[in-house]
Amino acid sequence: MKLITAIFNGGELAIGVVPEGEETAIHLRRAERAMDGKETIPSSMLEAIAQGDAFLARAREVADWALRHSGADYVYRLGDIRLLAPIPRPAKNVFCIGKNYVDHALELGDAADVPKHLIVFSKTPTTVIGHEETILRHADVTDEVDYEGELALIIGKKGRAIRREEALDYVFGYTIINDVTARDLQERHQQYLLGKSLDTFCPMGPWIVPSKFVTNPNDLRIETRVNGEVRQQASTKQFIFPIESIIETISKGMTLEPGDIIATGTPAGVGKGMNPPRFLQAGDVVEVTIEGIGTLRNKVGE
Repeated sequence: MKLITAIFNGGELAIGVVPEGEETAIHLRRAERAMDGKETIPSSMLEAIAQGDAFLARAREVADWALRHSGADYVYRLGDIRLLAPIPRPAKNVFCIGKNYVDHALELGDAADVPKHLIVFSKTPTTVIGHEETILRHADVTDEVDYEGELALIIGKKGRAIRREEALDYVFGYTIINDVTARDLQERHQQYLLGKSLDTFCPMGPWIVPSKFVTNPNDLRIETRVNGEVRQQASTKQFIFPIESIIETISKGMTLEPGDIIATGTPAGVGKGMNPPRFLQAGDVVEVTIEGIGTLRNKVGE
């Protein structure tokens, strides 16, 4: 089961479910009303995440009923709706983990750049766009737009000082993020925020896969292609800091809340690390595929 935020017919923004096969999409609120007249399905993904297991159980019940009845008002071809980022407007900055793969740290530096402690930065909510939306080139601001394919996790319940042994219990689900970066801004300003937070620099999606359907998030294949060419290919088992460690460290003195998003870092193969560097240009298509999650695709605009 995959959870989406989308624009359905009539221009209505709503949350839905994409069943196995990824060919149809179910408008959950419309299907629920048709099923039993109730209105328990929330209108936004953030509200759904806050409901946790209760929402997931109801969504499964409604989706199963909708597939059996296939009403035109609530079951759509996936190609007939417009997918947005599953959380179109995060409540906070997106947490991002830097240099979480040894090979990526080495391609941008040397052995001294392999971190001994977690590196954390953020991307502002205004960076977020969805699957198939356009990444702005920002040619008036940067000459070095780069890609970073990453697994992202969505926090599902409030917690502080979360123990490593319990960390995965706090994860609602997983999605894909392309941590698009202006390398020249990053170097010029000697920090991450500006180079990471230009508008459209956080493609996310195409959906959220609930954590119960991801057996081991620390062992998933990840691949990034630019115009069909494989640029990044790795596994999350190569994390320096696994997901449990990330959640434990961030939450030591900071409360994590439902809907918080954490991007877990990118493997080697970014454009900056090539000789010569190969940065994104207008017209390029970037696809990030993660095992068990799906493929996030975006084109670079002008």
